[in-house]
Amino acid sequence: MNLGGSMKTEELRYLQRLAELYPTIGKASTEIINLQSILNLPKGTEHFLSDIHGEYEAFSHVLRNGSGAVRKKIDDVFGHTLSNSDKRSLATLVYYPKEKIAYVKKKESDMQNWYKITLYRLIEVCKTTASKYTRSKVRKALPSDYAYVIEELITEKAEVLDKEAYYDSIVDTIIDIGRAENFIIALAELIQRLVVDHLHVLGDIYDRGPGPHFIMDRLMDYHSLDIQWGNHDVVWMGAAVGQAACMATVIRNSIRYGNLDILEDGYGINMMPLAAFAMEIYGDDPCQVFEVHGNPSNYNALEKELSRKMHKAISIIQFKLEGVLAKEHPDFHMENRCVMEGIDPEKGTVQLPDGSVHNLLDTHFPTIDWGHPYELTDGEKEVVERLSSAFRNCEKLQNHMQLLLDKGGLYKTYNGNLLFHGSIPLNEDGTLKEVEIYGETCKGKALYDKLEAYVRKAFFTVDEKEKKASQDILWYIWAGPNSPLYGKDKMTTFERYFIADKETHKEKKNAYYHLWEKEEVVNRMLEEFGLDPDEGHIINGHVPVHQLEGENPVKCDGKVIVIDGGFCEAYRNVTGIAGYTLVYSSYGLSLTAHEPFTSAEDAVETERDIVSNRVAVRYNPRRALVGDTDNGKALKERIQELKQLLDAYRKGVIKEKK
Repeated sequence: MNLGGSMKTEELRYLQRLAELYPTIGKASTEIINLQSILNLPKGTEHFLSDIHGEYEAFSHVLRNGSGAVRKKIDDVFGHTLSNSDKRSLATLVYYPKEKIAYVKKKESDMQNWYKITLYRLIEVCKTTASKYTRSKVRKALPSDYAYVIEELITEKAEVLDKEAYYDSIVDTIIDIGRAENFIIALAELIQRLVVDHLHVLGDIYDRGPGPHFIMDRLMDYHSLDIQWGNHDVVWMGAAVGQAACMATVIRNSIRYGNLDILEDGYGINMMPLAAFAMEIYGDDPCQVFEVHGNPSNYNALEKELSRKMHKAISIIQFKLEGVLAKEHPDFHMENRCVMEGIDPEKGTVQLPDGSVHNLLDTHFPTIDWGHPYELTDGEKEVVERLSSAFRNCEKLQNHMQLLLDKGGLYKTYNGNLLFHGSIPLNEDGTLKEVEIYGETCKGKALYDKLEAYVRKAFFTVDEKEKKASQDILWYIWAGPNSPLYGKDKMTTFERYFIADKETHKEKKNAYYHLWEKEEVVNRMLEEFGLDPDEGHIINGHVPVHQLEGENPVKCDGKVIVIDGGFCEAYRNVTGIAGYTLVYSSYGLSLTAHEPFTSAEDAVETERDIVSNRVAVRYNPRRALVGDTDNGKALKERIQELKQLLDAYRKGVIKEKK
């Protein structure tokens, strides 16, 4: 802005708006000083999780321990002045304060002394943890009941001569009035809250595990997060807007892994229409191919039998709906999912789109009209309509989907890193692949942006034609060969159920997954999203890292980091671990491998953490500050604007309002 000459109208108007927030030279000056001081604080710690797949207990534990960030903070504070055993005990208390206190009370004879020692230790950890934030940010994080007292305890008071006596009197009073336990819990939760400044969830919150709805509830209350949608999240979004193929997929996945209670108890969606239909149509069919996976040990024999019948009923409905979509949208290039027309009911075989013929493991298809194999029967239509209405009208599900829309997207650039769930569609030569979406071709960032716009239109557009097209795209994002969230040539669900030959089950991965070691390819992808290839990283999940086979989650000399290590129990026999997570602190990037989580009770009693290994991916040559982050850039811009406002006040262009 040129305040010396004639100021543009829009510049003046902007400064006048800014002057409403900072109406005097004094207020504008104070804000500049405040913002400048924030720039020189250490950057907040970012925590990256991916492919949680409904494993709420493990997710909750990793959230509580900050992937080792809490234990590291305890090490920083106490160094060699505490034994490893005491540090481990203190860390467990921070993770599970209520449970740990209850456990200690059974063993400890002098609880008053334990309370006092513990309070002092937690106060020291709190002081160090809070030191990298402004006082106002810490104040916002404080629990309302104890905000004043905690602030007194963690703030250095220069005016108090006998500081030890001052703090002793506060701690003694807390214990004397019987509030020690509540105060310990408040401090522990504050440490959890302050150790991680921002959470990134890189997709696939849903499917396979039993508690995605609990994970979403927890994320609803999380202080600062973003979500990169995974294909399993998008298929749930499709179900929530009533896209029939997505809804059938969600129900089939829930039954397959023995998790119908997610729908029935978690979201209150009545499965009776499907159960009644399945018993009527498949009553005499053992449906052995449709055995429930996972751990349905709490099912009795009748429930297992009903689950198999429901599993088959919804699977056939899904394959019919997918065939219709594939034919309706040839530009999706999913004609290889038109498998029902290849079935020869007389011979009990199926000819796949590649021309190969295979025997079927199940040949009982009472709902298929072989002249029109993708047409739903009246009974199937009624099931789809009733269930679709239940999904669309489920308030809790809609709230969870709204969180995905508010906090989520297909990708995010954050502090120089590119975050996404799956892959960037590439040609074999490493160039960005052109993908056709409803007659328009796009690639790279433009492809992500276009698909994300369609996801949002699926929820919000009022034009019926546009809504149908947008909702169908959700199914494409779930399983399309050029979908950045799927990244394989086909999803062989039908083949896995009906064909024994495992060659037919194979799904060929996008070129991204074998080109991610090539620096020039990775650099090109980072540049496509406006990032510096010398400093940036690609961080993604989606494909489990097979540690048992010696696979390294760090690719291309640290430029690509894959953090799907197998939170999901179903993957652990191939990954060998129970998930990777990533921490980006002011000191650098570190990757954490986790052991399988057993239970909170076991964690409390044995003080066994699940952080098995932390590996530095990159050390910062100097400690990173807020000024080095995206938020820092925004603060610097605001400082410049405020300086221009000061100039305008001093030159009389804008009048102070005292």
